[in-house]
Amino acid sequence: MVAIEKIPNEYGYVALVLVLYCFLNFYMAFQVGAARKKYKVFYPTLYALESENKDAKLFNCVQRGHQNSLEMMPMFFLMLSLGGLQHPIIASAIGFLYTVGRFFYFKGYSTGNPQNRLKLG
Repeated sequence: MVAIEKIPNEYGYVALVLVLYCFLNFYMAFQVGAARKKYKVFYPTLYALESENKDAKLFNCVQRGHQNSLEMMPMFFLMLSLGGLQHPIIASAIGFLYTVGRFFYFKGYSTGNPQNRLKLG
């Protein structure tokens, strides 16, 4: 009970950003699923080979955009959760900007040109 009393009232914003990032992750996962169908890359293949699939680079860019976000998710969740204990508003604002940046990173990467991930994301 003592630990609950130390959580700031504004910590709900931190939780909201974490949930928003989860929805972004679901969106990216659906995009990868759609790319699997479009470019005919079937499970359990993680990345397409250019020797086997002419659209391998296009699929791999979608897959990589999502995979990179998954790789960074534990660190983001930990830092946002811990930072939010002391500074929930600031942590939430930065976390929201990071989440929006991740969306644009994924959209840019999904174009098939990996350099596009750096334009807004």
